[in-house]
Amino acid sequence: MTMAQIIQLDDHLSNKIAAGEVVERPASVVKELLENALDAGSTEIDIGITEGGLASISIIDNGSGIRSGEAELAFLRHATSKIARESDLNRIRTLGFRGEALPSIASVAKVTMETAVSGEAGIELRYQGGRLIGKNTTKARQGTRIVVDELFFNTPARLKHMKTVNTELGRVSDVINRAALSRPDVSIRFKHNDKQLLFTNGNGNLQSVIFQVYGKQVAEQMLPVSHESLDYTISGFIGRPELNRASRHYMSTFINGRYIRHFPIVKALESAYHTLLPLHRYPVVLLSITMDPTLVDVNVHPSKWDVRLSKEDELLQEVESTIAAQLKKETFIPTAAPSKRATAPVSVAQELPLSYERAAEPTRKEIGEKREENEPLVVKEEPAPARIERKRELEAEETTSVRSIEDELPKEETEQKERIPVLYPIGQLHGTYILAQNDHGLYMIDQHAAQERIYYEEFHEKLHEKQRDEQELLVPFTMDFTSEEFMQMEQVQDEFAAFGLRMEPFGTNTYRVTAHPVWFPKGHEEETIRELAAQSLQLKKPDTVQIREEAAILMSCKQAIKANRHLRTDEIFHLLERLRSCNQPFTCPHGRNIFVHISTYELEKMFKRVMN
Repeated sequence: MTMAQIIQLDDHLSNKIAAGEVVERPASVVKELLENALDAGSTEIDIGITEGGLASISIIDNGSGIRSGEAELAFLRHATSKIARESDLNRIRTLGFRGEALPSIASVAKVTMETAVSGEAGIELRYQGGRLIGKNTTKARQGTRIVVDELFFNTPARLKHMKTVNTELGRVSDVINRAALSRPDVSIRFKHNDKQLLFTNGNGNLQSVIFQVYGKQVAEQMLPVSHESLDYTISGFIGRPELNRASRHYMSTFINGRYIRHFPIVKALESAYHTLLPLHRYPVVLLSITMDPTLVDVNVHPSKWDVRLSKEDELLQEVESTIAAQLKKETFIPTAAPSKRATAPVSVAQELPLSYERAAEPTRKEIGEKREENEPLVVKEEPAPARIERKRELEAEETTSVRSIEDELPKEETEQKERIPVLYPIGQLHGTYILAQNDHGLYMIDQHAAQERIYYEEFHEKLHEKQRDEQELLVPFTMDFTSEEFMQMEQVQDEFAAFGLRMEPFGTNTYRVTAHPVWFPKGHEEETIRELAAQSLQLKKPDTVQIREEAAILMSCKQAIKANRHLRTDEIFHLLERLRSCNQPFTCPHGRNIFVHISTYELEKMFKRVMN
């Protein structure tokens, strides 16, 4: 067999190969063209697609446009206005810079571009399969209009691998929604098959864009965050813990305006919510990070999804601490009986990529009509002005009463405990839930979850103390392992010893426990140690932080009071006071709610004392 001759590929074939990296599907085309429009300084962008983008994609912007003499250059590989020399790669401030988008798209579709700069005649270019087939002078307004028809018409193998129209539409929506969230100062309109799916007004209000993308219920549960240091400016919105999702898809991070998928940042976000969310639930986060371009390398992947950071550890610490600090300021007590609007069930569509579900939602008018049709007839016992006045009176009473209670406390104690209102126990339900009241209404407290939180924070503190308070065992006990587990235990011995749990090899595949901390859960010491060892063996890369965290959670669960145990009134008072001193008193270490609140106003509504 003779060796094949080495040849240089022509531009047409090179572009088709490059398109495989840059143009994977309609969403890729929209992403590249949308980024170009933003880079051109556009303040208004109109996007229209048909059949999920496979039939047609149209993007019109009011950006700077391209001079007629340079328009054809934009369709040559590696022709770009974004960089001119190698050093420019170290300080990229634009979304696009490779110069591959237009030639790659044109090589696998039929493309028409109409563009003009201010005060000059425009030009229209038409490409088919990468070849120029038409060129005309136009009177186009300033900006650029690009239409991509019949994507992958000349690459049937790739076309065959496209998903359904709805799937492709969802991915296009995902790209456009994230762009809108990254640039609230730009008005973006998006239509599919002439049906409008998104419209942002470009007034710079990020929460307004959140409303358009996620909906009113989500927008109202977002908390603003901001932080500025020497190297970074961090801003955006984070969801309250009760606003959580089944996937990480609702966690969006932007660096210098670019949406990125950087797993270490995602983990830092999750760490900030530690113990506030149930297992396998994730927060809704929109975080914008601005930094010196020399600290971030965006030239890692052709699609520019990932980045390489120069001071990554410092950034991760700032991200986590910024969000954790904001969460520590807030009160997270869910309401058991909110209004109809707040209790509307979350649709299955809300788990689709970002706000594709918005496309399927009825209009406000339709919602209003449905509500009127289904509204039950009620006897209006008092006129509307009276109902409104009654509601105001109740709210005023609650606010005034709570303020007066807090005024009686010392200032430093008020500052420490103000996140939880003063509560007065009135009993227990099924020996499991504490019932308490104040002028805000009725509170139900899960006694086991509450004490888990209290013990978790106490054990967490003890596990990080430098001084070890050990208890030598008069009768050491042994633990047997498989040969593989025995070798793994060697890796965690020192971590255990750091907080006073001493174990030593004792024969073949056996360890002997000789001492443990004196504050280990009484009556559950051996059981706790065995479970802690088992959990440590399941960790992929066990380290001090992980082991101590698992130990704190495990011991808090062992020590906490169980359900079906009746408490005396003084025990309830003591439990609530200890809870009010916790750093995060609203969830147990596993992320379950401790409190549920039914407001006085909701109680009034339940008993028809107010009709509104």
